[in-house]
Amino acid sequence: MLTYIVRRILYMVPTVFFISIVAFVIINLPPGDYLTAMVAAQAEEGDAAAAQAQAERLRERYGLGENVIVQYTRWITGIITRGDFGQSFEWRRPVGDLIWSRLALTVVLSLATTLFIWLVAIPIGIYSAVKQYSIGDYAFTTVGFLGLAIPNFLLALIFMYIGFSVFGQNVGGLYSPEYIGEPWTLDKILNMLTYLWIPVIVLGTAGTAGLIRTLRANLLDELRKPYVVTARSKGLSERRVIMKYPVRIALNFFVSAQSNILVALVSGATIVSVVLNLPTTGPLLLGALMAQDMYLAGSFILMLSTLNVISTLISDIVLAWLDPRIRYS
Repeated sequence: MLTYIVRRILYMVPTVFFISIVAFVIINLPPGDYLTAMVAAQAEEGDAAAAQAQAERLRERYGLGENVIVQYTRWITGIITRGDFGQSFEWRRPVGDLIWSRLALTVVLSLATTLFIWLVAIPIGIYSAVKQYSIGDYAFTTVGFLGLAIPNFLLALIFMYIGFSVFGQNVGGLYSPEYIGEPWTLDKILNMLTYLWIPVIVLGTAGTAGLIRTLRANLLDELRKPYVVTARSKGLSERRVIMKYPVRIALNFFVSAQSNILVALVSGATIVSVVLNLPTTGPLLLGALMAQDMYLAGSFILMLSTLNVISTLISDIVLAWLDPRIRYS
């Protein structure tokens, strides 16, 4: 098992390295950059000469006049040696400060949503498979299809309307206005928990519905196999027959579907974050891409890619624990 984990970790290093190259090249593909847009905007206000001079100083300072290879080398070297992700042109702050200030909240929201998905999808998926074509199965199937059909942002708008019109509460954000910009305390954490359940349900609805269908289908396939019939004929209890092997094998497909769940939650939460005014990474990444803030956008894409690789590693480790055949293959 240890050898398998070490081998998977070693695969991560070149993968993240090549992803960083591709991400940086893609960020530089559109014509122009943030400084070009800045000069054009200030030229419309009649200050073209000063804007051009400022842009030239910034180009020289950050090496934007160099070719893409030199720019990438400086960027990735700063990340590896000093943890320096560069400077955000739009925010005029270090990229690292912008990322870390929002990444923690994004991770908390993503992990809470993942836990919600697991706690809801696994028992419902097992119930729907064991009680196939029952009233409960039909009910969960209907709710699951509705969860897949309703966009997350529309569900967020519905929650905001209900919260404001019925309960008289503004459900936007992750904490009350008085805690914005304040240091983290126990009161702020408890206040955040009162707001956290809404984005968790909104983001988790579609993922829960999809995974319920996946687990149900795979468990139904396992329950029809001969070893289950043999176990029942030997007098084992129904609970032991179902939970011992069929559920464990069906969870292989369930776990493999989690390999990109962190990225799906982070990237898929962008529109929901805008609607609910959540201080997460999604809106910041969207703004960086629209403004061609290359270091901020590139660092975010690198972070998301690293999260994808890490979540794949976690998925592989859990799969190897569930099914020993995987780590020996």
